[in-house]
Amino acid sequence: MPMTADPTQAQTATPVDLGAIFVSLELSESTWLVTALSPSSEKMSRHSVIGGDIAGLFACFAALRQKAVRRKNILYPLVVIQEAGLDGSWLGRVLSKEAWIEGHIVEAASITMPRRHRRAKTDRIDGETLIRALMAWKRGEPRACSMVKLLSPEEDDNRRIGRERKTLIAERVFHVNRIKGLLYTQGIRDYQPVNGDRRQRLEKLRTGDGRPLSKHLKAEICRELDRLELLLTQIKAVEAERDALIVQDTPETPKEATALLGIKGIGPEFATILYTEGLFRHFDNRRQIASYAGLAPSPWQSGNVNREQGVSKAGNPRLRATMVELAWLWLRHQPRSTLTLWFKERIARNAGRLKTPMIVALARKLLVALWKYVSFGSSSKVQS
Repeated sequence: MPMTADPTQAQTATPVDLGAIFVSLELSESTWLVTALSPSSEKMSRHSVIGGDIAGLFACFAALRQKAVRRKNILYPLVVIQEAGLDGSWLGRVLSKEAWIEGHIVEAASITMPRRHRRAKTDRIDGETLIRALMAWKRGEPRACSMVKLLSPEEDDNRRIGRERKTLIAERVFHVNRIKGLLYTQGIRDYQPVNGDRRQRLEKLRTGDGRPLSKHLKAEICRELDRLELLLTQIKAVEAERDALIVQDTPETPKEATALLGIKGIGPEFATILYTEGLFRHFDNRRQIASYAGLAPSPWQSGNVNREQGVSKAGNPRLRATMVELAWLWLRHQPRSTLTLWFKERIARNAGRLKTPMIVALARKLLVALWKYVSFGSSSKVQS
């Protein structure tokens, strides 16, 4: 007897009418894939637009609306979703200018995916997944996905200062280590490329066996010094821009950054990163600010199993790394603060062990205290 499918398990299409046309955008350099689900439709439609063609994209949106008008005699608005990625936020700003478009940018890693060992992945499947996540989020399911806040061009631009300086510092370290490594192979160990007399000292260097530097090696080091000096100049220029934004007392200087500079142990660089990467935003409570920095705990509870997996690391990595670094410095510059005493008491309770997880816990508490300080003026935990 042939087997028949269980009708209760059959996959059926359910007409959806949430008062809008749901659209997902899969963006690539050459092609933008537009996936749409119109009200009362049982199938998702797909359309291709040349990458970067805004006029073609809006023409596609207009065609979707007109098709819905012919079917339902209603001119529906559009709810559009795209992943945060290489294209940044410029397209989201373009869509936000239209009153009939509600645009959202989603954090791709927050979307639930099948847990099979191998799962199929195509732009078509991703487009359908984005629409399902968007519809669940619009129905009020907060854990369906995490939306990214669309920053203003000024807020986005202010973040460039700290990020560019970090890139330049990493390049400086690379060239300094490169020069030291070349000289170390010749038995020279006391040369400092960042000192102002680097060129004069280079002329006087002698190898470990008493020879002057060979011609080609010296030329290579000189070229490395050229690149290093260019980096040093650029770092000074970036730091001048940073000071103009944060340090100088002007009407444009944000009050949050000025408040941070008044705390012992926080200088211009820390104040810049803390403000531009996190504290310029609005947070409703301490859990939100900790989660944004990726410093929120990640419990694992199932049946009789109850343990902590550490911090989530799902937030802003630059803010998280800065807070961990600041936590170590906080112990030195604020030895009598409430948070420092809390840290020392916990370490003493564990006989000096578990310093690394405890410093991360201190970073979380310190971030919450700084947020309260700049937002509400509460300074009980951030001043000695």
